[in-house]
Amino acid sequence: MEQAVKLRRATYHIWTFMTSKLISAFGAQVYTFAISFYILQLTGSATSFATNLICSILPRTIAAPFAGYAADRWPKKRIVILSQGAIVLAVGGLLAVSLTAGLSLPAIYATTVVISLAASFSGVTFSAAITGLVDEARIQKAMSLNQMSISLAAIAAPAVGGLLYGAVSINLFLILFMAAEAIALILEATMNFRLFNRKAEAGGEAEKPAEEPLLQSMKSGLSYLRRQPVIMAVIWIALIVNFLFGAFQVGYSFILIEKLKIAPEHFGLTEGALAVGTLLMSIWLSVRKEVKYPLVVSKWGIVSMGLAMGGVAIPLFADIPYVPMTIFFGTIMLISGLSSGIVNTPIMVMMQKNVDDDYKGRVFAVLETMAMSLMPLGTVLYGFLYDLFPAEWILLISTAALIGAVLWLARPSVIRRAHPELHAPKNGHVPQAAK
Repeated sequence: MEQAVKLRRATYHIWTFMTSKLISAFGAQVYTFAISFYILQLTGSATSFATNLICSILPRTIAAPFAGYAADRWPKKRIVILSQGAIVLAVGGLLAVSLTAGLSLPAIYATTVVISLAASFSGVTFSAAITGLVDEARIQKAMSLNQMSISLAAIAAPAVGGLLYGAVSINLFLILFMAAEAIALILEATMNFRLFNRKAEAGGEAEKPAEEPLLQSMKSGLSYLRRQPVIMAVIWIALIVNFLFGAFQVGYSFILIEKLKIAPEHFGLTEGALAVGTLLMSIWLSVRKEVKYPLVVSKWGIVSMGLAMGGVAIPLFADIPYVPMTIFFGTIMLISGLSSGIVNTPIMVMMQKNVDDDYKGRVFAVLETMAMSLMPLGTVLYGFLYDLFPAEWILLISTAALIGAVLWLARPSVIRRAHPELHAPKNGHVPQAAK
């Protein structure tokens, strides 16, 4: 296939990928909004709500290593299509139960588990397939547009869900979600997941199944990671950030609602600023040149996120009037959104380029497992701590731990390994960005 034709096809992939993710994420967000309210109205129990949340997080965390193995062994397009189809069938099954016998908690929990498992296989496989879908020069654009679609869905879906909930039946929400996933499936079926496969271009068999059994394949993936100190540093950073950010995820709502008595509508506006910040950063990254030193940029982006997290404690030390306080929290969330965008996209681009194609599925599976595995523990732990200790000191200590850990894990010696060209002397001087 001629290069010009492949580049046109890659352009199609970029926009189709964005559209399918926007539609799918929007449907999922609207469904999550509706099903959460339904469970709370049906039972009035926070435990039932939390159980559904566990049914979403735990299966995805457990399934990620198997998804990585599958993505490295079998055709990626087949895995994505089957995963999307499983989601459509699961929601269709829940709709059939609702129409015939009425919704029940076991049916909702079972559907959540299936959706979570399918999302794990689809998400890991798509992460491993980016370099097969898009030319190397536009990986950052593809990743930015993907993040942009998720941010747009996060902004629009709660508003649409809030307008529809109570006015229409829960069955309409299920139909909306099922239709969104079906459209995403059709769009993804038109994509060539082996467009830029290096084995295919070299005349070999693309997507050739590995000969290793499951356990040996996972060991090989871990062995590969141990030989990649920069990638290991990124994984440890993801693990620590996700754990310590539990202080922010739990503390933000607790402080604003319980401590400062912010009105629900104003609280919603401040939370919306997070998605707006991520969206703005994604737009900027999609039109600018690729970030030259992603680990350096992400390092300082995480430091900015940590400072924003610590900033949430300021109103607990100072008596700030209501309106300026609301604006202050909106600004904090906007900064957090901007910072998360500049952290995630450059690092994912670096991973896409540096990880061997034969190990991509397993590496991204490990990254997802490590990132998600401590989230439930962090949430529970910080929920317990906020009931026992002053919220402001929990935030400040967690902020110091977060910034200290990132500065250590992304220390100059690691930066030198990730970006050796950054430290090459120019006219006898070492670039300041290397520090």
